[in-house]
Amino acid sequence: MTKAKFIKMIIALLIAVAVYFLPYEAFGVVINPVEKRIISIFAMAALFWILEPIPIWSTSVLVIVVMLLSVSTSSILPFQTDASGETFKNLIKYKEIMATFADPTIMLFLGGFFLAAAATKYRLDMNLARVFLKPFGKQPKYLMLGIMIITAIFSMFMSNTATTAMMLAILAPVIALFSDDDVGAKAAFALSIPLAANIGGMGTPIGTPPNAIALKAMNELGLNVSFGKWMAFGVPYVIILIIIAWFLLTRIFTIKAQSMELKVGDKFMKTPKAITVYVTFAVTVILWVLGDTIHGLDSNTIAMIPMAVFTVTGIITKKDLKSMEWDVLWLVAGGFALGVGLQKTGLAADLINSIPFASWPAFGLMIGVGIICLFMANFMSHTSTASLMVPLIAAVGVAVGGNLDPMGGVTALLVSVAFASSLGMSLPISTPPNALAYATGHIDTKGMAKVGVTIGVLGMVLTYAMMYLLAQCHFFVTADAAKAAIKPKAAVVETVPAAPSVNAPTTVTVPATAVAK
Repeated sequence: MTKAKFIKMIIALLIAVAVYFLPYEAFGVVINPVEKRIISIFAMAALFWILEPIPIWSTSVLVIVVMLLSVSTSSILPFQTDASGETFKNLIKYKEIMATFADPTIMLFLGGFFLAAAATKYRLDMNLARVFLKPFGKQPKYLMLGIMIITAIFSMFMSNTATTAMMLAILAPVIALFSDDDVGAKAAFALSIPLAANIGGMGTPIGTPPNAIALKAMNELGLNVSFGKWMAFGVPYVIILIIIAWFLLTRIFTIKAQSMELKVGDKFMKTPKAITVYVTFAVTVILWVLGDTIHGLDSNTIAMIPMAVFTVTGIITKKDLKSMEWDVLWLVAGGFALGVGLQKTGLAADLINSIPFASWPAFGLMIGVGIICLFMANFMSHTSTASLMVPLIAAVGVAVGGNLDPMGGVTALLVSVAFASSLGMSLPISTPPNALAYATGHIDTKGMAKVGVTIGVLGMVLTYAMMYLLAQCHFFVTADAAKAAIKPKAAVVETVPAAPSVNAPTTVTVPATAVAK
């Protein structure tokens, strides 16, 4: 370790320790020592991932180990009890922390690795790249736009991670055409895939889980947003943001090549193993596109099909396994572990409930909620962020009532939550597609952060502008209509902070199914 990296590590650790001793009560946030430890670990992880005193995958391993030692049911004995000797009730089961190494999404990653390795081995990636990219000409920047469009379309109807895994396999021979000194082109092309996958998923209710969570809450509030109605604003939003992202990539990264011709993959191989790869690849993608409502298989389970087929047939060998990016799986596991810590200790809920959303003005509420969601989504699962925020914000939106109408009412508020949850993509651990792109070795964390933060901010600005314009066209049901719609079936009372003092709540009636489970 160099002296500079050692200094960075010491600074990061000192800040993490200082964060633990902050007077949270003075800010109106009441949390216990276990939650303080999670905040401290969170600060350490964020600084390590940004400053990189050690490889980012090893930071993830460190996060998991520190969590096991300090906030789990198997932690060091002094960390398990309070000053009176009582055991903390919000310690995390150690098996839940360890299970992040084998999270279902990890299996999806592995399935993607298997598909990519087999596709490369039998030249399927080259042939698909030639077929898909031929209509977009020879200029690199337009080829990149074509890749982003194809990725976004796939991502509207299948898992963002599965789409990224498939498209990165196709992209490999394209990147190989650039010279070694054209690092900007390689970075731009590698990063274009996760950007397009994350953005494309926002176009339909099934494109990404935050959309489905928000849509469910809307329909329970009587807002009746259909699949088609979501696409009516979601698809134009995706088109605009894809163009913005493409333009940004062409400006931030210098592409030296003026022209490129993909003279690879003239013929598909016709050996039995090659045909097995083609059929398995096609079946996997078709199953991903159809979705579990048709066949009952989720995307993580589907990803294990090529793993079984390729190992049984000898298409993927022991040597191939050794060359896979196992460090990326550990990297992602660390991000999952932080998400578990934020949720299972109750820290995320306590921090959010301490914010007096109901006392904020309508426009400030929408912006504030978006910023909070965007920040959270960069460090924890997009689905977890939406699951945590949507029920609370739905209740707050109904409580605020007609004040939200100029911005589109409760519907616009929940859409902004869903979109903000999907726009968190500034780090490799922010979203699985980012981690897959980072695994290519062509993009570093600084470049990813620069693009991710810019797209996140611009995406939220575009969201607010679109919600305002749609509100002027009376596209959404008003907040008052939503409040009236839920009165007949009110069943549960949800408490929402109404003033800076968290001890003075107002009571808001919301549907039973809208309360966080």
